[in-house]
Amino acid sequence: MAAAAKTTEPKRTKRKAKYIVLYSPFLMKETKHELIGEPMESENGLQQWARCSVCHHSQLINLDNLNAAAEKASAAFKLSREDSKDYTPRAEYQIGDVIYHKAWDDVGIVRSKEVMTNGRASLVVQFEKNKEKRLVENLK
Repeated sequence: MAAAAKTTEPKRTKRKAKYIVLYSPFLMKETKHELIGEPMESENGLQQWARCSVCHHSQLINLDNLNAAAEKASAAFKLSREDSKDYTPRAEYQIGDVIYHKAWDDVGIVRSKEVMTNGRASLVVQFEKNKEKRLVENLK
């Protein structure tokens, strides 16, 4: 009886893809990107290629800048009720205004303003308890 020869092939490890949300200059909006290749150290910091999952364009991104921006966005901030304006959908607000939402009993800061598909304005507000929320403004 002949013994069957066993071949020892190296096991293929499935690479776990890492995805991040980035602004795609080709599509002019934020989309999901897959990090491809290995990070490279350069004089500008740690860089890596990212491929858009929608249009498949690749761009070189600075991972150090992304990490610093993420830390800054998630940094805890302390807002006081005394410095805030009461939120009402009928009022108009500016970026940087501190508002108080009575229903949620929460204070937040207006991070940005956007125009919705119906033409009305919305606010992106970073609250202390409720994290980031979208609120309408100038509703008449």
